[in-house]
Amino acid sequence: MKAPSRRPQRVAEAIREIVAPFLQREVRDPRITGLVTITTVHVTPDLRRAVVGVAIHGDETVREQTLEGLASAEPAVRHELGRKLPLRCVPEIVFELDRGADHAARIEAVLASLRRAQDEGA
Repeated sequence: MKAPSRRPQRVAEAIREIVAPFLQREVRDPRITGLVTITTVHVTPDLRRAVVGVAIHGDETVREQTLEGLASAEPAVRHELGRKLPLRCVPEIVFELDRGADHAARIEAVLASLRRAQDEGA
């Protein structure tokens, strides 16, 4: 049995290290108004596709506009990856909203309200 390759993980980390500063410094799309943080990068085993998880700070409208801006910046991002990564084929980049921080905040709020209710009842 062949051990799973670590190459997709290494490529994912390299993509994160290239894309994060590129989005901050080079992309000038007016739709990207929210603060964008890359939370995860998952690369398929064949290295053909990379899903970049992003946390976008702002309301739902800002998030939608920023995702549209990121999608339109995908060709520029792929070009930059092609310049900096030693890969035969540059992966397709898909930006996906990471709602993990929202879920964590909602859980924390529920737990805090339960604690308050328990303290009041005691």
